[in-house]
Amino acid sequence: MREGAGGPGRSAVPGSSAAENDAHAGTRNKVARSILVHGPSTAADLAERLDLTAAAVRRHLDALLADGVIEAREQRVYGHRGRGRPAKVFALTDAGRGSFHQEYDVLAADALNFLAEVAGEDAVMAFARSRVAAIETKYLPVVESAPEGKRAEALAEALSADGYAASARQAPGGEQLCQHHCPVAHVAERFPQLCEAEAEVFARLLGTHVQRLATLAHGDGVCTTHVPNAIGRNPV
Repeated sequence: MREGAGGPGRSAVPGSSAAENDAHAGTRNKVARSILVHGPSTAADLAERLDLTAAAVRRHLDALLADGVIEAREQRVYGHRGRGRPAKVFALTDAGRGSFHQEYDVLAADALNFLAEVAGEDAVMAFARSRVAAIETKYLPVVESAPEGKRAEALAEALSADGYAASARQAPGGEQLCQHHCPVAHVAERFPQLCEAEAEVFARLLGTHVQRLATLAHGDGVCTTHVPNAIGRNPV
């Protein structure tokens, strides 16, 4: 967390001592960090992961919601949805994620700098491809089960469920896959291999060569990937 920024969930609890308030803030920090590491999570996920009671998790989630650190969303369900209301998941807001950027971005950039110096740029690319391999495995069934012409939309929905705030829209000659959030954008400014590896995965998932038109890492307002029309596509 940034020193001096307060970190997530620094609201004082009325009638509590300074030590108790620090303890509450520390637990809220753990809740927010767990969401950062594992992605959008339900209250039950967090309770199990952090060994907290359901009541304690709800209390800290309420505080983080009030502070604007997290937001509540309806959990996306792929395939058949059972009875009852879908579970609510909690995801970091841009402000909440930003409070972690300094700590994690510096560490990640330093690690990749060291890797490049010791093993070369090819090793950085190998790391980038390894990092996104899990994304390909996770999203492949979702994209493959989508009707022809809806695969970019299915990929956007899967990305959004993992916090990338993605969408797909029609564009001249095909579609544009847009990502309004990227958790590694600050590091990708120095290591574009992270963006390149992600684009390679998109190409394989969608069965076509894709083209990156803009990226958050380069200062654009959104990551935009052009996906050509199905006519004339070649398998990747």
